[in-house]
Amino acid sequence: MNLLSNKWILLVILSLTWGSSFILIKQSLVSYSPMEVGALRLTIAGLVLIYFGIRNFKYIPKKLMPWVVVGGCMGNFIPMFLFPIAQQKVSSSMAGILDSLVPVFVLIFGYLLFGIRSRWTQVLGAMIGFMGAIILIGNNGDGSSSDLFHSFLIVVATIFYGLNGLIVGRYLSGIPSFKLSSVVFSIWLAPALLILGFTGFFAEFRATPEQLKGLGYVSILALVGTAAAMILFYKLIQQTSAIFASVVTYFMPVVAVFWGILDGEKLTLIHVLGAILILLGVYLIQLKPRNKPISINRKKIAH
Repeated sequence: MNLLSNKWILLVILSLTWGSSFILIKQSLVSYSPMEVGALRLTIAGLVLIYFGIRNFKYIPKKLMPWVVVGGCMGNFIPMFLFPIAQQKVSSSMAGILDSLVPVFVLIFGYLLFGIRSRWTQVLGAMIGFMGAIILIGNNGDGSSSDLFHSFLIVVATIFYGLNGLIVGRYLSGIPSFKLSSVVFSIWLAPALLILGFTGFFAEFRATPEQLKGLGYVSILALVGTAAAMILFYKLIQQTSAIFASVVTYFMPVVAVFWGILDGEKLTLIHVLGAILILLGVYLIQLKPRNKPISINRKKIAH
């Protein structure tokens, strides 16, 4: 537990778990539809945490409950469906690279909605990051155009992740991460079960080897890449900030690309260029200004 108090160890664990989630989604889609993958992911995580979630509702102040619901919807519900839908047409490697846009949207919506002032280097970083995303979305790397709609779904998911990080950092930082996560997944368990029922999963499940294999991938995704990872992510935000927590996007693409290459996906120069631009943009967003010496009679300029 002492190790989990170290922000860098948390960052590494999150990078490995979330970086591996894209290949797990890809493998899950072999057996199940995108809606089934998303609903199963939420259902399994919710069933594991609901016992604790029910007990932890009392620790959530009533005035903060709307933020718990909204933040959970943006960070733990909607993206669970957007990624599998997108990965019908988008490779797991590209999904991992595009997911690196999260800090860009933390910056943008932090300024627009939360009054967080931006430095010029951060604005430049956001512009460079968007250039990288446009390059990736506009070309598959083999001369053909990529699927714009499905690529854009990943961008939408990163917008929701960014908003969720800002909400947690601003309004929910005082709630212990496990209590917060267990309540969030308990809230969204019922909607997930409802969606799972509408997909026909319960009627069509026959416990075939293929279905069980897919269920194994989804279970790992739900327990490690969703429930455990979100607990650690909330903990990291509360210990640091939404901006620092989004540094995980530096390392996630590396893990995602590694798994993608092992699975036979091709990494082209276009992918490399887009990834470099996105990560350069993230670096500029994270870059701290140098403290300049000032005289006693001058006021320090706020950044």
